[in-house]
Amino acid sequence: MPLTIQTEHGFTYIEQGAGRVLMPLHGLFGSLSNWEGLLQAFSAAYRVIIPMLPIYTLPLKETGVMQLVSYLTDFIRYKALDQVTFIGSSLGGHVALIYALQHPTQVQQLVLTGSSGLYENTRGGSFVRRKDYAYVAERVRYIFYDPQVATPDCIQDIFQMIQDRKKAIRIAAMAKSAQRNNLARELPQIHIQTLLIWGLNDPITPPLVAHTFHRLMPHTTLRFIDKCSHAAMMEHPDKFHEMLREHLALAQPVGESNPCYQDENLAS
Repeated sequence: MPLTIQTEHGFTYIEQGAGRVLMPLHGLFGSLSNWEGLLQAFSAAYRVIIPMLPIYTLPLKETGVMQLVSYLTDFIRYKALDQVTFIGSSLGGHVALIYALQHPTQVQQLVLTGSSGLYENTRGGSFVRRKDYAYVAERVRYIFYDPQVATPDCIQDIFQMIQDRKKAIRIAAMAKSAQRNNLARELPQIHIQTLLIWGLNDPITPPLVAHTFHRLMPHTTLRFIDKCSHAAMMEHPDKFHEMLREHLALAQPVGESNPCYQDENLAS
């Protein structure tokens, strides 16, 4: 089923379903379609809202992680949302974490997968030879454990995007901003139920990064998926969705502690 994309008041997003709000946030090279499987799996029971982050359209001097957080804040205010559960992939997880630090009472739960905010191997987002299609294809496949997940259409979309010099400059600027914005000192302040879903074979944000998030954040569950790299929701959607459903079932009203939700370290 084709995705129905809405554009209004400067925001581009997908919205489907009713009820509790789930808000997936894509990464640096991500798109709304990254969450198509999640939309289909959860929109019957939840209100799934997927914003397109303006990574490629911000003024160059304003291209950075904090500007994405400001955009997300404006979007949530525009949609008059009270409590949100973020599902953040890579850079999207980083944005969700900063929003949670700024607006803790508005975030019901967090789900992070391959999140930046501590350490990220920039090789996965490096396109120094952006005119070389074979090179770009190899870099895109590097994101996945199974290179076949990187379809020709996916590779072509990224290749075409980085041919735009202004977009390529913004991508580099955003990557540098994420690297500079290290959250290690702030993470212990986040007292929100958080699920970490990590690819056991992620070379961009390796498992050590997941363990560090798990150690620094007070209320986390860490789950690994084997034979999985940086985009778990795309490589292993069934496992990802199963873990997400279990996490959502643990939800407590913001401000209340959950005595059953303790630090866990589970490999799947």
